[in-house]
Amino acid sequence: MSAHEPLQNLDHVLRGDTSGELLHPEDHARQYSHVRKAHETELVEDYVELIADLIDAKGEARAVELAQRMGVTQATVGKMIRRMTESGLVTSEPYRSIFLTEYGKQVAAESRDRHIVVLRFLRALGVSEATARKDAEGVEHHVSAETIDIMRAFVDRNEPMSDA
Repeated sequence: MSAHEPLQNLDHVLRGDTSGELLHPEDHARQYSHVRKAHETELVEDYVELIADLIDAKGEARAVELAQRMGVTQATVGKMIRRMTESGLVTSEPYRSIFLTEYGKQVAAESRDRHIVVLRFLRALGVSEATARKDAEGVEHHVSAETIDIMRAFVDRNEPMSDA
């Protein structure tokens, strides 16, 4: 390929116009910055969402069950609980249940909502249940509010009405 031929398969880094030029470096850096920020928060969001789910389903969230459901050791859960306590997301005492603060409840609700929208969207596209569940677990942390709103509208238009 010569230097003057159009670049193939570079749509993800080309400007949105028809110039064929790469994204401006600041715009490109902003994309990567967004991904790094999502990686920083996704584990905490998964924990607070799981804590909320356990409290809603069982009335309490305990470290041992968090460890089982996250596939990690209780020591790992303990470190994360300390981190979340310092961030104002949870409160806990040794050998007691873990509780979400008001801030933690808000973070959990936002994470759960994004998770459900992404899961419904993938199902509506025809993705198998097992794959949709697995993929939704990661995608939920990396989509913007704009994308979530569009996914929600798509699902609302395309999902069959239930007979409830």
